[in-house]
Amino acid sequence: MPRVDFRSLPDHGRLWVFPSSRTLQVEESSGVLKEVDRFLEQWTAHGSELKSGRDLREGRFLLIGVDEAAEAASGCSIDALVKSLRALGAELGVSLVDHAPVWYRNGDEVETVSRAEFKRMAGAGEVSRQTLVFDTSLTEVRALREVGLERPAAETWHGEAFFTHDGNS
Repeated sequence: MPRVDFRSLPDHGRLWVFPSSRTLQVEESSGVLKEVDRFLEQWTAHGSELKSGRDLREGRFLLIGVDEAAEAASGCSIDALVKSLRALGAELGVSLVDHAPVWYRNGDEVETVSRAEFKRMAGAGEVSRQTLVFDTSLTEVRALREVGLERPAAETWHGEAFFTHDGNS
């Protein structure tokens, strides 16, 4: 029972979003998912298996969910997940655990910039409150399903952080 299809996780499931510092190639994505599956198959908290699932979106966003009604993830189990993803990222030459940058949509592409650069872009009018951003701070499967990973900046923490309340940057 440890690993399940991500879509079968309940709305109340805990969610972690692990953004990749660059888009993964098809072969890399496949390898990442295989390694994550291996990890999830043996993932435990206090000796109990975790009912968990994963998904990869845009070749950039690894989603890990846990049905905490079955068993809650502990600090040690989360640390083990992050350590595993840090090592996997190092093998691929990417970061999978850095939440500091901002990910946003530029046409069909997903771009990554520092928060300082995104702030500069907001001030210069290069991005707006309507710019689609990826909210890697989501922590519940329900939020992912109801509001989505990708939304206009005004609907996420990005709106407060990078734009004034009068609608301008």
